[in-house]
Amino acid sequence: MAKKKSFISKIISAFLIIFLLIIGYGGWFVYQNLYKNNVQLNGKNSEFLYVKSTFTYDDLINEIKEQGLIVNVNSFNWLARKMKLDKEFKPGRYRITSKMNNRQIINLIKSGKQELVTLSFNYTDRTNEQLVEKISSKLEISKNELEMFFDDKEKLKEIGFTKENFRALFLPNKYELKWNTHLNEFIEIVIKEYDIFWTEERKNKAKKLNYSEPEVITLASIVQCESNLKSEQIKIAGVYLNRIKKNMELQADPTLIFATGNFDARRVLNADKKVDSPYNTYKNKGLPPGPICLPFKQAIDAVLNHEKHNYIFFCAKPELNGYSNFSSTYAEHKRYADAYQKEMNRRGIKR
Repeated sequence: MAKKKSFISKIISAFLIIFLLIIGYGGWFVYQNLYKNNVQLNGKNSEFLYVKSTFTYDDLINEIKEQGLIVNVNSFNWLARKMKLDKEFKPGRYRITSKMNNRQIINLIKSGKQELVTLSFNYTDRTNEQLVEKISSKLEISKNELEMFFDDKEKLKEIGFTKENFRALFLPNKYELKWNTHLNEFIEIVIKEYDIFWTEERKNKAKKLNYSEPEVITLASIVQCESNLKSEQIKIAGVYLNRIKKNMELQADPTLIFATGNFDARRVLNADKKVDSPYNTYKNKGLPPGPICLPFKQAIDAVLNHEKHNYIFFCAKPELNGYSNFSSTYAEHKRYADAYQKEMNRRGIKR
């Protein structure tokens, strides 16, 4: 009888041990798949996972593998399917931190709580190509998609622009956007900022100049390239408007720099004045077909609130301090220009 009890006791103990092992393994399994840190960032605190709008679930897993973000992809894949990530996930730009576990990563991608992208425009963005490069480098929108839109005359016409002056829409500003913002949505956001800037007061001032909004911005872009100083900008804007009224060429050196594409040039040569381009304001009267940079709001307001005077010339002061000498006669302007050229030569600035 004692032997029988001992045998039963052993069986119970064995079952108990097996049960505990199963419980232990289950706990270990749950820990490994749900709660254990499963991220490898090679010493970094965080890294971004970009989930494209075109991704399938397999694409998502392959992207995670290629980036090497997760140590045990199999455990992630197992839990992801259990949590139905394979049935539904949201595209976006997700910050993966070094202490995250599988469940946290899965919940993040399912929630769509992505980190916003900051997209900034400034006056150094001069050409359509530069805009395309900047936008496509920050958002999911492809270069090809942007180029097609920039070249679509009908679409641009619908929103009041041409291929040449479309850059006027992009006011220097910071935009907080979702990485996967679609092109149409992006354009709507930019238009909204543009419309906010163009108040009724500003629109009325543009009408008094007999200029459209893009034309005001085109002139402002030249003023912006001439000076960053508000006191100078309102005077320079007055000079260019005086020249237009007198049916004179603008003869704006920044337009030659734009026409030649040599944006690092500090000095314009006589050869530049012969370049065949609609942006050459030494050869063509009136405004160029579009802005030569993205002017700050201050420069746009400088055109709308330009200083009224009789000057039709200006030249940078030889001190190169950001200020200019203004004149009403060519003889006076020539003296100022000679002094400026002499100082440029002395400083060895050839181009």
